[in-house]
Amino acid sequence: MSMTIGEEFKRRTAKRKAALVTEIIQGKTSVAEASRGFDILPSEIKEWVDDGRKGLKNALRAKPLDVKEQYKRQIKTLQEAYDEAMLELRARKKLQSLLGEDEK
Repeated sequence: MSMTIGEEFKRRTAKRKAALVTEIIQGKTSVAEASRGFDILPSEIKEWVDDGRKGLKNALRAKPLDVKEQYKRQIKTLQEAYDEAMLELRARKKLQSLLGEDEK
């Protein structure tokens, strides 16, 4: 890992996270190396990398969305998935009751 992200990473500021994510994207270090070097879970670092890529993609859009709009869209997508799953669950329960099957 390069010295650009500093010797210590105890205080995880956005600037330090961005520097680490940049190094990972540039191939200067890996998630595994960063995880070992800074005692951070690989899943947490992967989340930072994913967020960085999403932010980069959004920044390069013709009309970037603000963070609030991004969260609204994500919530809407998750709500739709939840509603669909609940509808399917209710339909299955109704079918079970009509067929006289015991619930498992």
